[in-house]
Amino acid sequence: MSDEIETKLSAARTRLILDRPFLGALVLRMPIKAADPRWCQTIGTDARALYYNPAYIDGLTLEQTQFALAHEALHCALSHFARREHRVKERWDKACDLAINPLLVKEGMTPVPDALYDIGFEGMMAEEIYPFIKENEEDQPHDQHLYGADSKSSRDTGKQPSSDDFDSGGSDSSGEGPARTPPPEPLGEADKEQLSIQWRQRLAGAAQQAMQAGKLGASLRRLVDHLLQPQLPWRMLLARYMTAASRDDYSYMRPSRREGEAIFPSLRSSQTDIVVVLDTSGSIRPDEMRDFVTEIDAIKGQVRARITLQACDAELAGDGPWIYEPWEEFELPRNIRGGGGTRFTPVFDWVENQGQRPDLLVYFTDAQGEFPRQEPRFPVIWLVKGRGEVPWGQRIQLN
Repeated sequence: MSDEIETKLSAARTRLILDRPFLGALVLRMPIKAADPRWCQTIGTDARALYYNPAYIDGLTLEQTQFALAHEALHCALSHFARREHRVKERWDKACDLAINPLLVKEGMTPVPDALYDIGFEGMMAEEIYPFIKENEEDQPHDQHLYGADSKSSRDTGKQPSSDDFDSGGSDSSGEGPARTPPPEPLGEADKEQLSIQWRQRLAGAAQQAMQAGKLGASLRRLVDHLLQPQLPWRMLLARYMTAASRDDYSYMRPSRREGEAIFPSLRSSQTDIVVVLDTSGSIRPDEMRDFVTEIDAIKGQVRARITLQACDAELAGDGPWIYEPWEEFELPRNIRGGGGTRFTPVFDWVENQGQRPDLLVYFTDAQGEFPRQEPRFPVIWLVKGRGEVPWGQRIQLN
C-alpha cells in the first residue's frame, strides 16, 4: 500500500503545482514523512516537515489529499506555530483551522472529512476568530499541530508516545515489524523565530511565482499583502502621528530675548484638538476599546491634547460627545451603546457641522462600512482591526 500512497501524494502535489502554484510552491518546501499511527492519526506538521498516517491518506480522494497538503502548508506559511503567545492551545488550534479552511474552500478545493468550517469566519485571522471559540467544544481539528511543547493531539485520549517509545534500529520496541518514526521534538523559541523568517520568505516567493503565472486568487492575494506589509507596533505609529499633529512649535514672531541683532526663537505651545471615534458596531470588543482608550490617554498627556470622543455604529451615540481636557483622565464612558451596522459618514458630517476643524481625527474600527465620498480637510488616522481597506487617510494595522 505504501507505493500507492506515495503515488497519491505525489499526484496531489503535482496538481497543486499546476492548478494552484502558490499553494503548490509552499507544499514543495515541506518534506513529507510517513508517521507511526500510534502518534499520528491523520496528518500534521511541526513547521519543519509534514507527517501523515498512510491509512488516513488511503481513505481520502485525490482532491481531498490536495486540500490536506495545502492546509498543512498554510499553517506553516501563516506562522501559526509562532503566533499563539498566551492563548490556550486547544482553542488556538481550532481558530487556526477556521482561518485556513474557508480560504481553501473559496479556492474551490474539496475539504477532508471533519474539517472545521464556518463561512462566518471567512477573511478573518486566527487572532480574530479565537475569542469566538468556546471552551470544551466537541468539534476538533482534523489534523495535528505538532509544534508546541504540549503538542498532543486533541483527538488523543491516551498517553502520547514519546521518542523513548521508539528505537532507531530495524524494528519497533517490541522487536517486531519495521522501525517506527518517532514523533518530532517540540519547537523552542529560537526554532520558532528562525522558522517564522524562513516561511515568510517562502510565502513571498510562492506569491511572486503565482502572480507571474496569473494564478493567485483575490482572497489569497489580500492575505499575502496583509502578512507581508511592514508590521510596526500600532502604539508606536499612533504616538508618532499624534505627536506630529501637536501644534507645539518654535516661532520667530515673538522672540523671547534679544542679544545684539540676533533674534532667538520662543516656544509657542497651544492646545491640540483631537477627535477620537469608537466603532461600536459589534466587531470591536469592550476590552479592545479600553486598551485603545488607555493608549490615547498616555499619549495625550505628552502632546497637551483636548480629546472629543464620539461613538458610532450606523448612527452617532446619543450620549456623545464626551470631552476631556488635557489635564483630565481620558477613560471609556460607562454606557456606550451600539451593535448596529457600520457607517462612517455620520462622524464626518458632525465634524463638518461644528464649523471648526480638529487637528486630528482617530477612528478605531474594522473599516467595514460606508465611507464619505470626499476626503475631509483635516488629517485622519484609521486604527484598523482586521484587513479592511480605507479610501484615504493614514491606516494603522491594529492586530
